Amino acid sequence: MSADCLRTNFLRACALDVAVRKPGNVSAASPGHGMHAGLFLASAQAAQVGLFAEGASVGARIEAAVAATLAVAGCNTNLGIVLLCVPLAVAFEQAGAAPSEASLRAALRSVLAALDIEDARAAYRAIAAARPGGLGRAEAQDVAAEPTVTLLEAMRLAAPRDRIAWQYANDHADLFDPGLRTLEKLRPTDGIPVGAPAVQALFLGFLGRFPDAHIVRKFGTAQAQAVTAEALPWLQRAAQGESLDADPAFGAWDESLKARGLNPGTSADLTVAALFLAGTLGAVSLPASP
Repeated sequence: MSADCLRTNFLRACALDVAVRKPGNVSAASPGHGMHAGLFLASAQAAQVGLFAEGASVGARIEAAVAATLAVAGCNTNLGIVLLCVPLAVAFEQAGAAPSEASLRAALRSVLAALDIEDARAAYRAIAAARPGGLGRAEAQDVAAEPTVTLLEAMRLAAPRDRIAWQYANDHADLFDPGLRTLEKLRPTDGIPVGAPAVQALFLGFLGRFPDAHIVRKFGTAQAQAVTAEALPWLQRAAQGESLDADPAFGAWDESLKARGLNPGTSADLTVAALFLAGTLGAVSLPASP
């Protein structure tokens, strides 16, 4: 898979993410949490240079992409996206020009299994620099200290409390199911690019299935579970292909979450990564100009 193809699909996934209203997240229609859509678009442009640096290690790519993001945005806009997409990018590069889902998953398992302590050191530096909200402290392999295990081992330790770490420990399983399966079910016919209904169903599929890790870190499990419960009725409607934007209550829920300071950032990160995965595999078409 060429670097140009990977970059194109990554940038399209990031642009589509902020073009669509996803309650609690920043979008073109609804800024929030002190951020606006332009910051996320600039972050994607900056991050893609390091993210797709062919021949560089996973850790080096993570560190370069996060550093470039912080230079243009001045805050953490895409740490989770970078952590999810870098192993995918390396796997796509190794899987050939037009990989099947099976061959890509095999390549991804190989990439994750090969992660070493240098990858952990670089990723730790990136995470510490990005200062994700509510990070707190861990009993073992805390990012404020020097790692003594590989990046995969560190992610396995963090997996019970962080859904992005869980992806490393489980070969990015959520990106394939429910992620890829949701997009395949709701993709338009005749090569029409995916739009808001499919993206919202994808996002709500993550938010409505497990408490968002970003909310858990900042506000606790009970609050995150409450947001998941709020998402479930919308998920049921979105899964049927309903246009949620037509209901004013959907926008009102978005503004309510922002007013409460609740940002389902992990669900948004998973959404971008699943769009990148599906678009690059050719399972869906991503719009050039959302």
